[in-house]
Amino acid sequence: MIQDAALSTAAQRLRSGAMSAEAYRTKLLDRIDAQDGEIAAFVPADDRKKRTSRSCTQLTETYTTRADRPSLFGIPVGVKDIFHVNGMETRAGSGVPPAVLAGPQAASVTAAENAGAYVLGKTVTAEFAYFEPGPTRNPHQLEHTPGGSSSGSAAAVAAGMVPLALGTQTIGSVNRPAAFCGVVGVKPSFDRISTAGVIPAAPSVDHVGYFTQDVVGAQIAGSVLCTDWRPESTPSEIQPKVGVPTGPYVEQADDIAIAAFDQQIDQLKANGYTVREIPIFEEIETINNRHKELVAAEMALVHEPWYREYGDRYAPETAELIEEGRSVGTDALAVDRASRSDVREQIHSRMDDTGVDVLVSPPAPGPAPRGIETTGDPIMNLPWTHAGVPAVTLPIEKTADGLPIGIQCTARFGDDEWLLHWCRSIEATFTEETQ
Repeated sequence: MIQDAALSTAAQRLRSGAMSAEAYRTKLLDRIDAQDGEIAAFVPADDRKKRTSRSCTQLTETYTTRADRPSLFGIPVGVKDIFHVNGMETRAGSGVPPAVLAGPQAASVTAAENAGAYVLGKTVTAEFAYFEPGPTRNPHQLEHTPGGSSSGSAAAVAAGMVPLALGTQTIGSVNRPAAFCGVVGVKPSFDRISTAGVIPAAPSVDHVGYFTQDVVGAQIAGSVLCTDWRPESTPSEIQPKVGVPTGPYVEQADDIAIAAFDQQIDQLKANGYTVREIPIFEEIETINNRHKELVAAEMALVHEPWYREYGDRYAPETAELIEEGRSVGTDALAVDRASRSDVREQIHSRMDDTGVDVLVSPPAPGPAPRGIETTGDPIMNLPWTHAGVPAVTLPIEKTADGLPIGIQCTARFGDDEWLLHWCRSIEATFTEETQ
């Protein structure tokens, strides 16, 4: 059920006129009709064909000259159903009435539209971007989870139903599903993409991110979605110096993930990369606990009015988190928030001390678990999210039973352009290895 939908290729063909926006729209809608009954990546919508046809017509009429076409001209985008989109309901995977959740269109959606894209549809999310899963299945193996909470966005890109999809990450909701579904998942530096118009989970650590099938596509999307994009700032060197975390953080992964990660490191070394071990996150249990407490406390604050009125409509796991968050005191929350900068400083100082450009790690504790009753564990993404540094998941290989295995690449805060530049090199290395 995996089909090609590389953003870089589609964008070039649409802008050049080699393919019309209407032809591409029809192609992807046919894929949705053929596949989404089983995958369930998209929120059902009766008006999708009519609405998207109107969008393509408007784009063609607006950009009559090919030279004037912007970077995302004619690109259909999947949008996680916690982003507000003009003319579309936001349900957030919940039973709370959409009218209660309504708000102005997300700034990131508007940015994509201003660059020539249009919304193909809303994608399935776990309830309020937490852990209660929706019906989405992994396109590689339907009996396995796609991850979450950006389940539909990752699955839709993996299945080739859309070349670009928006998601969010509060713990691991972009990098983990990207790993499980075998796509590129980008969680930029904190606040690099505006969260305006997105239903928050925990505002201090909420990140807007996105999914593509290739790194070049991720760079194109980043130039549109991220504020103050600086492509000219990237270094001339092709290969980054790579840091490999050691200690209790990496030991949270299972034997399959660690064996795959060790093999990935060996491949990087064999291809001439400078690789250095870096002890880091020695207090990972404390980091984990502070982040989880922060999420609970802030989610309780965000949901207070809705939960008070519609508490019986929340899934048990989400309700339990909110109840837990209500008991977190202001002093404890202040400590949790302050620890974000402490963890960021630790990352920066360890990278500076060892002279590395990128840190690599497993993006999940293992391959996608069997069953869709869980979205898997985000523990391998948590410290990077807590620190707000950029993190990119790259698809690398598959297990013997066809489940994707990826690698997670991270860099200093604000170095998003650099990180994607380095990721192109790493992506190319592993692509050449598998050919």
